[in-house]
Amino acid sequence: MNLLEDPAHRAWLEAEAERLLAFGRPSRSAIGGFGWLDNHGVVDPSHPIELWISARMTHSYALSVLRGNAADAALVDHGITSLWGPLRDDAHDGWFASIGPDGPINDAKEAYGHAFVILGASSAVAAGRPEAPALLEEALDVFDAHFWDDEHGLARESYEADWSGLSEYRGVNANMHTVEAYLAAADVAVRPDLLERALRITTRVVDEWARNNGWRIPEHFTAEWEPLLEYHRDEPAHPFRPFGATIGHLFEWSRLTLQLEASLLRAGLDAPRWMVGAARELYDAAVRDGWNVDGAPGFVYTVDWNGAPVVRARMHWVTAEAIGAALTLWLREGDEVTAADYESWWDYATEYHLDRDGGSWWHELAADNTVGHSTWEGKPDVYHALQATLFPRLPITPSLASAIKAGLLQ
Repeated sequence: MNLLEDPAHRAWLEAEAERLLAFGRPSRSAIGGFGWLDNHGVVDPSHPIELWISARMTHSYALSVLRGNAADAALVDHGITSLWGPLRDDAHDGWFASIGPDGPINDAKEAYGHAFVILGASSAVAAGRPEAPALLEEALDVFDAHFWDDEHGLARESYEADWSGLSEYRGVNANMHTVEAYLAAADVAVRPDLLERALRITTRVVDEWARNNGWRIPEHFTAEWEPLLEYHRDEPAHPFRPFGATIGHLFEWSRLTLQLEASLLRAGLDAPRWMVGAARELYDAAVRDGWNVDGAPGFVYTVDWNGAPVVRARMHWVTAEAIGAALTLWLREGDEVTAADYESWWDYATEYHLDRDGGSWWHELAADNTVGHSTWEGKPDVYHALQATLFPRLPITPSLASAIKAGLLQ
């Protein structure tokens, strides 16, 4: 029996999910939304209320409600109320990137955060929260009107508050989370057109750019979607736009490609034959370039276009995504290599990332696996780690919230 088939492991995953959710509950903010948590699980007032954190925590506690924690409905409703309230721009529609006690701190309209609003609203719909359907409809309408670029089959990046000043930058990170959001929304809103959009994005990113670049995904582009391979070479550890190829995103795209394939087939749509092979290539490239490449266990954050490590810090979300990708490949292919990898990634996570005393996971480790903070301070939210405890107990499709609602959680 491998770890994926071990009932004791599934019981441990359940307990770890509860531990993470307990750590995150104090993030509810009186300002609105959810605050940035420090190492002790206390909201750090030096950080604003971020849209992406608030939407991700709304999603996380919707999953908690679906798992049977009825009291967490208050946290989901708080998230929804905040997304209708202080985080929303009533004058121009859409959502501010961040707010403080006196209003917006960053009033830009960013695809990254708006994609998470779709995800959080979708999960809240699955959890039966009464205000969630209207929020999901609004989020999809705003995204359709401003971010979706039907000509290129990709999402635009950002605007100024009044939807003027479209940024010249285009990014793959926001598009990756758009795919994630569309998968979730397609399940609860019965929108196969969202799956078709997700396929258009994934085809460009995976079957075109990754395939033609040694499976190292270019992340940064011009307005005409020409790659900017030198972008942020002078700021390589940027938390959202680092230089080079991001190892965790290779894993994340591997998982999302297989989830999209399964969702397309489940909806009676065609799934291209390249999807499974590409998911494997992305996964193998991430392991080859990222794992234990500098004499210490763990995944480096980024590599250059030849595969050499650039930022050697170990981010918790990269390990979490390695777990999810290995699991999804195992479900799709059933091979023992990914089953063994899955066990290795969990062994690493439990030895180094889990903070058994303070709670949650250390979000960043230095190259020697001591606690680091060159890119991330504190333990901002529980989204990545929580999902790592849920993916191993669910089928590839439907999305997390819809699968748990359907009673598929082992």
